[in-house]
Amino acid sequence: MMPIPWSSVDGPCLVKPGHPFIKMHGLRNDIIIVDARRTPFNPTVEQIRKICDRRAGVGGDELLIVEPPTSADKEKNIAAFVRIINTDGREVEACGNASRCIGWLLMKERHLESIVFRTLGGELSCRLKGIKYVSVGMGRLRTAWREIPLSEEMDSLHLGIGAGPLQDPVGMNIGNPHAIFFVKDIHKIDLETYGPELQHHPIFPDEANIGVAQMLDANTMKLAVWERPGALTTACGSGACAAVGAAIRRGLTDQRKVRVSMPAGNMEIEIDKNAKVTMAGPIETCYAGYLP
Repeated sequence: MMPIPWSSVDGPCLVKPGHPFIKMHGLRNDIIIVDARRTPFNPTVEQIRKICDRRAGVGGDELLIVEPPTSADKEKNIAAFVRIINTDGREVEACGNASRCIGWLLMKERHLESIVFRTLGGELSCRLKGIKYVSVGMGRLRTAWREIPLSEEMDSLHLGIGAGPLQDPVGMNIGNPHAIFFVKDIHKIDLETYGPELQHHPIFPDEANIGVAQMLDANTMKLAVWERPGALTTACGSGACAAVGAAIRRGLTDQRKVRVSMPAGNMEIEIDKNAKVTMAGPIETCYAGYLP
């Protein structure tokens, strides 16, 4: 069990405790983390939706289930296997804000300044950069049409689709699919109007996260993201990674380290020459408890 967060709930339990959870957030992208390393936890889609519901449940943008490492993972000193599940029950490969949160939690538990855990997308390496500031090696940006994926072969640098003022995005994948649109003034874009249409465009067989980016200078970007399964988020870690990668591909910046400003705050994205991405940003804890 994770001793610090789980034991932080004070007072008597009025019902028999269920699975312990902790709620955290990275730039207000809130995450429900359930420890299933001793007792398995396999909720149905209906249960996931209820847990993530802000009126009927704990409320969050994503549910993380922490499972024990396999024997092979233990030999590689991998701390855990982490399942990342969207509010609609869809299990995904990556979430940058969630990765920083669970990385911080596992480091605090083991009194370490770095940790490696595994997700569906592979191994993620986290490092403590400050009191509540964490960097995550997010892996390699993928740009091939099959990797995004797209429904047909095309140049992912110019997808040639659009809605209203949003036209000709860059297709990217870093654990989940992204379409990045570059604009001159992000404040003039009503993403809540165009995001749903673009998310469900036939070119994206798995749907896509829709990012709108504005380059302020070579080192600074503003970003807004409409996320699957259908919400305007205050911050998207994987979206920030994809947007910086898209800006480099389009020749909008020659810098390998870019500050991305989103409605809830900033994060730093660094991309090396092999398209491997490191993301750094803040985390916060909210509260802990037990699921009924």
